[in-house]
Amino acid sequence: MNSSGSHRTLTDPFGRTVRSLRMSITNRCNLNCIYCHNEGDHGSTGEMSVETIVNIVKAAADFGVDRLKISGGEPLIRQDLEEILSSLPPLRDVSLTTNATLLKGRASSLKEAGLDRINVSLDTLDPGKFRMITRCKRDILPSVLEGIDEAVRVGLTPVKINMVLLKDINEAEIEKMLAFTKRYKGDVILQLIELMNFRDAAPYHVDADKVEEELLHHATDVSTRTMHHRKKYIINGAEVEFVRPVDNTEFCANCNRLRVTADGKLKPCLLVNDDLVDVSHASPGELPDLFRLAVSRRVPFYGHERCSLE
Repeated sequence: MNSSGSHRTLTDPFGRTVRSLRMSITNRCNLNCIYCHNEGDHGSTGEMSVETIVNIVKAAADFGVDRLKISGGEPLIRQDLEEILSSLPPLRDVSLTTNATLLKGRASSLKEAGLDRINVSLDTLDPGKFRMITRCKRDILPSVLEGIDEAVRVGLTPVKINMVLLKDINEAEIEKMLAFTKRYKGDVILQLIELMNFRDAAPYHVDADKVEEELLHHATDVSTRTMHHRKKYIINGAEVEFVRPVDNTEFCANCNRLRVTADGKLKPCLLVNDDLVDVSHASPGELPDLFRLAVSRRVPFYGHERCSLE
């Protein structure tokens, strides 16, 4: 999609200009993963209407925000997702984070409605571990893999596989996942995700430095993305990145994203819960000032004395 552009911007007190919006459109999910933090969206149950969603995105676009990532819960649970996508203003990039269990048979209609690409949360290719991590009794991993195939076929690429590393569960499967992504010849990229400090996550934390050392040892090429100073490794022809948001000052210092909770609140920081701005019932005319208010509350997490992970 092409961005319409804007002369107005949303710049916070630390000089960070918001260019990206991450919007949860539902808290509902058909899985119950052992580490899930619900996008930092605690306890809310309502869902925004299509009109509310579109008005919020339009207000953000007027400030030059040109990237939108739609998330959940599981966003494909909403049957009006295609209507949402087709009603959005022109943006440079519209992506979706999904567990892909409901993607098969729908990827084409999502593409036609305006979706550019997807991220798929997939932590293992082992059926037993998949059931354990997702706490799903049914064997739905084949549906996930078929959904990925379909997404590649219709052009929702690059498909990014988000693999949350879990100590003593899947940390030994990186090579297997790299081989899986390599089959798609560049249309699928692996993103290794450091587990964030939510709930009782400590037992699952891996040694992030050790993972980076192993990637570097096996890589034939290494480059650095400007955003978050994140390294990209090429290993046996497959592309892999390691996302390290925990205790990462660069991650916060370069953050250009504003979040929207499923019940319609602007959330300046994923890890702070006392700075929300309710826009669920705001008129289009009221939204610009509410966006400015939310952005004025953006404080880097690592320097925020009031931060809590509750």
